[in-house]
Amino acid sequence: MKIQIKNLGALQQAEFSLGDMTILCGGNNTGKTYATYALFGFLSGWREGLSIEILQQTVNQLLAEGVVHIDVNEYAKNAQSILTAGCVKYAKHLPVTFAAPEDRFKDSQFTVTINAEDIRLTGKYERRMKAANTELFSITKAEFSSDLVVTLLAEKGKAKIPQDVIVKVIGDALKDIIFGQAFPNPFIASAERTGAAIFRKELNFARNRLLEEMTQTDKNVDPLDLLFKVYQDYALPVKANVDFTRQLETLAKKSSFVADQHPEVLADFADIIGGEYRVTKNDELYYIPKGKSVKLTMDESSSAVRSLLDIGFYLKHMAKPGDLLMVDEPELNLHPENQRRVARLLARLVNLGIKVFITTHSDYIIKELNTLIMLNHDKPHLMGIAEREGYKPEELITSERVRVYIAEKAPVRLDGGKNKVNRHTLTLADIDPVLGIEARSFDTTIETMNRIQEEIVWGGE
Repeated sequence: MKIQIKNLGALQQAEFSLGDMTILCGGNNTGKTYATYALFGFLSGWREGLSIEILQQTVNQLLAEGVVHIDVNEYAKNAQSILTAGCVKYAKHLPVTFAAPEDRFKDSQFTVTINAEDIRLTGKYERRMKAANTELFSITKAEFSSDLVVTLLAEKGKAKIPQDVIVKVIGDALKDIIFGQAFPNPFIASAERTGAAIFRKELNFARNRLLEEMTQTDKNVDPLDLLFKVYQDYALPVKANVDFTRQLETLAKKSSFVADQHPEVLADFADIIGGEYRVTKNDELYYIPKGKSVKLTMDESSSAVRSLLDIGFYLKHMAKPGDLLMVDEPELNLHPENQRRVARLLARLVNLGIKVFITTHSDYIIKELNTLIMLNHDKPHLMGIAEREGYKPEELITSERVRVYIAEKAPVRLDGGKNKVNRHTLTLADIDPVLGIEARSFDTTIETMNRIQEEIVWGGE
């Protein structure tokens, strides 16, 4: 899957592809967060944004005969044109994604291109529609078939099904079957997550106070409109963080595949935060430091504990294979040693089947990922280093699974032209399987600091 961006924040023209681990690095105000938020917005709403036209004769046949067969491949062959039209629609929705003025995005473009191998039809599919305890119709597809079968279940005259409902449900089924394997389910931990952890209860109270006020206002006021206006002040990823932190007590009742099948990952995470998060029977959230009986609220806990809260709950209660875990600055508030350990945790998640997308300013994270790439070779001295330094085989990662993009000003060709001009863009970094990632975004700064310090120490001789 390739994403192309034009005139989005600082990014004038850029493209990037998702790897199993995708990293955006670069200076401040170079467009990393714009690219991240735009991608999250698309992946969160593609089902609503894409449109599949259902022929009227298909609906007529269903209503007349009670069953209709639809060849999914006939729609799948138009997947890219469906996607392109949906991206045009999504680009107009960017002001809502970013909670920003429309004129800021009037020239913005966001395009997703998929290859034929990205289209893998969902296997078995089954959905039934009900209304007032009456089954209306079912939609099914067998595991290795492209035949989608829509069957009326309600007796004639018992239930009248609006045609627009039929069209929508069939369209939604086709979108899930065609695109469901191409687009991962995203979870984002935004850079504002620390504040959301502290004020999550206050955010609940804010909504409750708003509802109380609405009961005393003019009857013509639409409560949903007021709530929507409140949330328009926040970008979609921030809103997603707020909504997530407000549901932690409910989420704590679920168990992820990581918790069920890989509890050692959660044990490593507990070591990073130095304890565990716990939800009590009274639905109160606390942090329990390892080896202590004290219970700390989020505002009593360290900023590191708060910054990893979302990730901790996601791993323990929500994570599924094929997800896309998006973290804006995973190094937020972390000591360098814990930045290294988070890098190892992220690589381990990739090896478990969770895709990872991060933005970072951390040289520690990049260098630790370099180490994981460089150690991932069947050579005795490398295996000896890995064992001596405590690296686990499941943390090592191949260079082919990692993509690193540097947000910077660089020469690009505009609209296929021959000449290159300097534009803010995303440049794909070289990753050598032996030497690791070429992260000149950090290297230049480090080399400058080393040069100055060397001159301080040795310059007077």
